[in-house]
Amino acid sequence: MKRLILVLALLAAPAWAVQPDEVLDDPALEDRARDLSAGLRCPVCQNESIDESNAGISRDLRILLRERLVAGDSDEEAVQFLVDRYGEYILLSPPKSGANLVLWLAAPVLLLIAAGVGYDSIRSRSRAKAPEDLSEEEKARLDEIMRS
Repeated sequence: MKRLILVLALLAAPAWAVQPDEVLDDPALEDRARDLSAGLRCPVCQNESIDESNAGISRDLRILLRERLVAGDSDEEAVQFLVDRYGEYILLSPPKSGANLVLWLAAPVLLLIAAGVGYDSIRSRSRAKAPEDLSEEEKARLDEIMRS
């Protein structure tokens, strides 16, 4: 029984990040806030949304996001407000345009280059000539060097 309680408590741990005093009275606004905060990265945590993070900055961002929604901002305006303030890093899935496009395309391009270099390396080994046998002069010289 204790194990079951522990497992359930660990599964509910991310839900504990949002404190009861942060939750909005309007369920529709709260759902919007939860959806938006799930797509925003905590600036101090590594790849954790502000909805899941217990960091102080995440709490501040959740409150700020809810304040923007209560003030009447659309989802896009509220997110853009945070992006303007913290940069595109705050987005868990940044847009695939501009300078970010280089980052999105770099990995596949580098993978293709590495595959090409590997393929060429393997092909060049298979095309290499087998070493020829030593001539009689070379054998004699080698024997002389080995005896010294």
